[in-house]
Amino acid sequence: MRQMTFRVIGLLSFVLNAGPSIAHHSFAAVFDREDPIEITGTVTRVEWVNPHAWFYLDVETENGELVEWALEMGSANHLRRRGWNRNALQVGDVVTVAGSRARDGTTTGAVRTVTLESTGESLFGGQDESR
Repeated sequence: MRQMTFRVIGLLSFVLNAGPSIAHHSFAAVFDREDPIEITGTVTRVEWVNPHAWFYLDVETENGELVEWALEMGSANHLRRRGWNRNALQVGDVVTVAGSRARDGTTTGAVRTVTLESTGESLFGGQDESR
């Protein structure tokens, strides 16, 4: 009975821990470093989650239409080591983002740098393009 309990616990541990590792992706699988983006917009939402932090921008197109961009950064821990904190990016901030567009052509991108319009401060977005 005791051996069966250990087997069940081991199986449950494997199943519960497999999700996060499957969810993680290589940069090149999702983003195209040959399709750079540079966009300016207003921050509408910031999500400090693992394995990557995300923020969302409303970007005005040439015809005046607002388009939402979803922008992926590195992990919260990696960003903190690079000078970020939870208050570095706030809803309503106007920022310019340099990075790479998603391969699927959607308004999704990987952030290389974020420059705050109010201060001119530029922060590294934490995406490792080597993978």
